[in-house]
Amino acid sequence: MSWLEQLVQRSRRLLQARAQRHLPPRPRVAVVTDSAAALPAEWVAQPDIADWLRIVPMPVMISGQIYGDGMDDVRAALLMGLAEGKEIKTSRPSPGLFQRTYAELEGLGFDAIVSVHISAELSGTVEAAGLAAAGVGIPVEVVDTRTVAMCQGFAVIAAVLAAQTGAEAREVADRARAAARASDVVFYVPSLEQLRRGGRVGAAAGFLGSLLAIKPLLGVRDGAIVPLERIRTAAKAQTRLQQLAIRRIEQLEYSPQLAVHYFGNEAEAQELARQMSAHVGDPVLVTPVPSVLAAHTGLGVLAVVIGPELPGAS
Repeated sequence: MSWLEQLVQRSRRLLQARAQRHLPPRPRVAVVTDSAAALPAEWVAQPDIADWLRIVPMPVMISGQIYGDGMDDVRAALLMGLAEGKEIKTSRPSPGLFQRTYAELEGLGFDAIVSVHISAELSGTVEAAGLAAAGVGIPVEVVDTRTVAMCQGFAVIAAVLAAQTGAEAREVADRARAAARASDVVFYVPSLEQLRRGGRVGAAAGFLGSLLAIKPLLGVRDGAIVPLERIRTAAKAQTRLQQLAIRRIEQLEYSPQLAVHYFGNEAEAQELARQMSAHVGDPVLVTPVPSVLAAHTGLGVLAVVIGPELPGAS
């Protein structure tokens, strides 16, 4: 059974259990996130999930034209823009967009909202969500996951599954934070140029100096992108990426959820996922980097996300 099928079945069992206990059909707590969470579209589209979750798109600007991540045909435009070296920027969602999203959920009868977001070290999204929270009539707890991509996505999934059990907002938020802390990411970028342009290199700048031709392996620590190793060739970097991920898995006392991210290089990602699946015994989720992140990582990025244990697994 695939990772996605396990999650879908888990949600359905939770909802069936609620129905058998004659609990109200609508959940008390809704979950909101942003498009940096890299959630697989197939999971988000499930009716059992769509009722509980809202994803606020993060803007991507390509040569001055604004696209909504996940809403417009931004992926094709971004692929072309990166290939042609166009000016590419990103921005946080506006507080007004968050407030409209929260107000919609309030109008649907939710009692509270848990809003789970990309690290405040990488984006102003948490701040925008906090500003919007004061404008609605139900409590909104904003969670800074201190991470990004499917590390953030695993936190969102944990929050949704907790909400489906009827958990209160504080517990839903605590589950999200725990899942984020239990997740780790190692990623490879063929070039540091996009990260440098976007100011996301951070601590990596001093470590890497002017050696922009190297193939860096990076991670996320304390909410920021940090350097892990400097590799001279792409082939060696991809091999080392896999080795670091396997080392992390071997340190765990459980079989984690795994995801592989890519942008413009799906065949490489599928092969990496096939190799990694041997270390967890399950298929590995393969999903593209969200456009708002690909704008900074550039073409050819590969990432392995080591997540928490599948909720409900024994």
